[in-house]
Amino acid sequence: MGRMIEAYLYQSGEAELRWMGETSTYFLATGALTGGAFALVEERAMRGESVPLHKHSGDVESFYLLEGEISFFLGDGPGSRVGVGAFVHIPSGTIHGFRIESETARYLILTTPHHAEFYRAITLPSPKAMVAGEVIEQVCQQYGVEFVGELPD
Repeated sequence: MGRMIEAYLYQSGEAELRWMGETSTYFLATGALTGGAFALVEERAMRGESVPLHKHSGDVESFYLLEGEISFFLGDGPGSRVGVGAFVHIPSGTIHGFRIESETARYLILTTPHHAEFYRAITLPSPKAMVAGEVIEQVCQQYGVEFVGELPD
């Protein structure tokens, strides 16, 4: 881990913004900005948006829910529906996925710089844009993300 390059401040909406469909991702802190210490993104997503069951052996991930409701699926357990103020920590190697249950949701993801670069690689600078499935497969291999199944109903 290096040291932070310099202090910075973003006003609301000033951070780098990328998209996957209707889900927006603001890159609030990146490895380059934190000297490799951590990465922080803010996402806004719509009802029904989901991430299938997957795992990543080299990266931890934590979620903090700011608005809305999300069902998280962790390991072999049943899904847990959580609301504002919920915190979910996912150690590396843990199978997990989630689905937006409310009309909209806004949440923070604290993760490793490596995993944030995975997010950058599967998002685009244009709203409603989608990365092709074969590109996502290649990016998953490159960043050590393995999809293991669909979310339970």
